[in-house]
Formats: sequence, structure tokens, C-alpha cells
Amino acid sequence: MSDKVLLDYGSGGRASQRLISQLFLNHFSNDELNRLNDAAELSMSGRLAMSTDSFTVDPIFFPGGDIGSLAVHGTVNDVAMMGAIPRYMTCGYIIEEGLPMADLETIVASMGEAARHAGVDIVTGDTKVVPKGAVDKIFINTTGIGDIIVDPAPSGDAARLGDAVLISGTVGDHGLTILGTREGLEFEAAVQSDSAALNHLLVKLVQELPEVHVMRDPTRGGLATTLNEITGSSNVCCELDESAIPVRLEVKGGCSILGLDPLYLANEGKFLCILPEEHSEKALEIMRADPLGQDACRIGTMTDANPGKVVLITALGGKRLLGMLEGEQLPRIC
Repeated sequence: MSDKVLLDYGSGGRASQRLISQLFLNHFSNDELNRLNDAAELSMSGRLAMSTDSFTVDPIFFPGGDIGSLAVHGTVNDVAMMGAIPRYMTCGYIIEEGLPMADLETIVASMGEAARHAGVDIVTGDTKVVPKGAVDKIFINTTGIGDIIVDPAPSGDAARLGDAVLISGTVGDHGLTILGTREGLEFEAAVQSDSAALNHLLVKLVQELPEVHVMRDPTRGGLATTLNEITGSSNVCCELDESAIPVRLEVKGGCSILGLDPLYLANEGKFLCILPEEHSEKALEIMRADPLGQDACRIGTMTDANPGKVVLITALGGKRLLGMLEGEQLPRIC
């Protein structure tokens, strides 16, 4: 193959077949994909969770990950938030002519490794190559599907009065990492993305607890925006304890310099768990036993004080409303 992606690789002819066989099948190989049918034949039963997402992150490589692993993590996590075991994924690549083949192979290899770690098979896909300038390097679309294993499934409109609000770890890591890498900023201490597949921890959580009302990953718009979505759908108020929200010192410092609020920065390896008060300690125990949840803590409670709103109780004891993110704080974050 050429050392750069050529328009020929999107033609559907011999060049396309070489790209598929020598690159994609090499890293994504499984029995279903290897048949190279126009569609995948899947064996599933019962209630299913399905999610689709597109990834345009800039830069495509960043500390803690790249667009390939991020595409797997984002979709796997979205499916798992429904109390489901992710089983299968599709992927669609839109590639700019001239992208170095070494970069493409790194991304594909990273995506394949992330899928194997998450326990999902990439069973079908598509590749398009567009002229230089028609797309910025590479965009990836994914769809994931999995078996829902709990009834009822966690849902964004299922938060209830008295529920405890838990977070699996520190917030703002991914957003600040992308901004710093994009702008060439050097912080006093290194920051890196928290991009990770959370499905193994999430499945353990719903299997061992009798009742989990909501699970959500606070990606674009961050913690504050995600909680606003939940309180709006559930018609309850979330009272957050500012002093309990975990933020790394280096993220706090970077946000202070740049005038950003970590509560609105994207996360790609954290999740919110909202469940009855009586199960909160057990949930924290399960979360902290996993490396991806070792910094888990309780950050708030669902009340009837201001239905549909998120209220931050500050370190000084004051209260302020946290609205949804207005506009785009940082475009192309995922």
C-alpha cells in the first residue's frame, strides 16, 4: 500500500480490497466480519440497547488516547449506560486523501485493541476516501448494540427524590487534555484524557445492586449539563456539594488559567450513578474496587427544592444554579 491514503482506496476496486484485507481485517478480525458480507448476521434475544455516534476529535492523537480508541469507548459506554452488555459494533471511516497511512494504521490498531478489551466485535463497516480538504484528516461513525440485562433499565428520566448522586472519578480530564494538546499548551503538571471503556464496571454494578435509576456518562457539556438533562427529564432537583466533586489539581490549575469551569468540560471515562440512598455505600464499594472507579464518591442528592434544576452548594455554604452549557465551550471534543 501507499504511504498515504489515496482516493483509489475509496473506489471499491482492488485498492479498496487491499486496504480492507491488509489493514482493517488485520486488526478487526472475527468470524462475522471476515465473511465480508454486505451486512452482519447477529444472534441476539430479548431487549436490546443501541447507540450511534460520530467522532471528529481534533487532534486525532492526544495524551491518553486517539480517535480510534475514543470511538470504541464512547459507543460501548453509551450502550452500557442502559444496563446492557455491549456485543457488537459497526464502524464507518471517512478519510481525507493524503492522510499518512501510518496514522491510519495506528488508529485502526488502537480501535481493534479497544474493542477486544471491551469484549465487543466490530462486525461490519464502511470506508470512504474524500478529496483533500473535504474532511479534516479522519472522521469515524460507530453504532453499538447490546443485551439489556436488568429490568427496568436505567434511564435519564428515572431519578427520584432522595436518590444519591455518585460520580466514578475526577471530572474535566478529557476536555482540558484536548484543549491543551490542540493549542500546544504546557501545564505545570501533565494532564491526559480519561478515555476508557466502562462496560465491565457498569455491568458488575447493575448485576450486584437491586436498583439503579440512572447511569449516564457526562461527555460533551460535562457534569453540569448532563445533570441538567437528568433533572429536567425526571422533574427533580439535584443539590450538588461543590467540595465533594473530585477535580485533579492540574485540571483545576489549567481551568483557572484559561477561565474554564471543569464542571462543563467533557469526560470520556467517567459516569454518573443515581440510585436509592440505601444502596449508595454498596455502589461506592463496587466502583472503588475497580481501577476505573477508584476515585468514586458521592457528590449530591435529588430533592424537591427546585424541580428540573441543578443547585451547587458552594464551599462557603452559598447556593447557585448551574445551567446547561450555552454555546460550544470547546468544539470537536469527541
